[in-house]
Amino acid sequence: MPLPPLRATPAARPRVRSLPRFLPRLLAVLAVVLGTALAAPAPQAHAAVTLSRVSDFGSNPGALTMYVYRPATLPAHPAVVVALHGCTQNAQLYADNSGLPRLADENGFLLVFAETGTANNVSKCFNWFQSGDNRRGQGEALSVRQMAGHAVTAYGADPGRVHVTGLSAGGAMTAVMLATYPDVFSAGAVVAGLPYDCTKDSSPYLCMNPGVDRSPAEWARRVRDAYPSYTGPWPRAAIWYGDQDTTVVPRDATELRDQWTALHGLSQTPTRTTVIGPDATRQDQYLAADGTVAVEVDRVPGIGHGTPVDPGTGAEQCGGTGAPYFLDSICSSRWIARFFGLDTTGPGDPDPGDPGSAACWTASNYAHVQAGRATTSGGYTYAVGSGQNMGLYNTFVTHTLKESPTGHFTLADSGCP
Repeated sequence: MPLPPLRATPAARPRVRSLPRFLPRLLAVLAVVLGTALAAPAPQAHAAVTLSRVSDFGSNPGALTMYVYRPATLPAHPAVVVALHGCTQNAQLYADNSGLPRLADENGFLLVFAETGTANNVSKCFNWFQSGDNRRGQGEALSVRQMAGHAVTAYGADPGRVHVTGLSAGGAMTAVMLATYPDVFSAGAVVAGLPYDCTKDSSPYLCMNPGVDRSPAEWARRVRDAYPSYTGPWPRAAIWYGDQDTTVVPRDATELRDQWTALHGLSQTPTRTTVIGPDATRQDQYLAADGTVAVEVDRVPGIGHGTPVDPGTGAEQCGGTGAPYFLDSICSSRWIARFFGLDTTGPGDPDPGDPGSAACWTASNYAHVQAGRATTSGGYTYAVGSGQNMGLYNTFVTHTLKESPTGHFTLADSGCP
């Protein structure tokens, strides 16, 4: 998991000079990481996912590598999901085991895998804790943003449906991207990650375990400070973690929830709670006034630090356990795709007990955007989830949107539901 940076950037030099202070814990964490890797079973034989490397996607100040997975069938203006691997991992391993490519094939969205390496961090962690990499307009954060921008321009993707997810250090960097580029990412899913800017006044180790307690208002302020001039809607956030995680403890999920519910102006008490998946994962949802799920917390029972997967060919299964930090439990990638509005093949309706229920909203395009039911790009308005073009972004164009499942909107001017 996250280790002090070794890349000698100006922002990193003070940390490098003070490295001996962290050396005992550094060695301990390395021992755990290496021990886990050595003790893990050999990867199962399976066909590797075919990734295409993109070498010219921007100035790339964070020195990252970009890979793309493009399904054989891709609709016009597809959604984009940017995926960020965990420490000791790489893009190929994350693609092969996360289950995301299968979801992309089934639902027709573009996948971007960002990759870091030992030149940036000794354990191949994204530098979520380093100010040179977790601020808008610089370092690794800017490199990931450039990848998202390249996906939109090079593949004709929908700029209103760009999402990000990641594991561990990649999960913490997901929180970085949501905080620093809320104008780019409409939603994100943090798996075993941490709240944004925890290391402003704490070491990365304390942030990971035992975690740092801050008020919801303080956590929200740190996100607002990442882009002070931003006045648009905040991204939606899903938070996944194992309740036995001792690397990034469950307390961090609670602090993440506090950060994002406060940003959305919501209570820290869930609007509704249900149980999902084969392992009885507890799902808490925090709904905005218009009924959309602004924040979601998924507590996976009985697992430690890693991406929850459920290997198999069943409709609700995905992923593989042939590498460390992919844990057999629930297909989290499928539920994350659902949260993004990209997988509508399974459960997830506004009322879990009534799959046929739907909510309808009639308002101007401006009001739909302000309520989070739509996004705007280039002067036009797009329905969240379906990505349908609703016309000019103003108060004069009015549409009816149907919401089903929760967070997924389609045009329903001819009748709703």
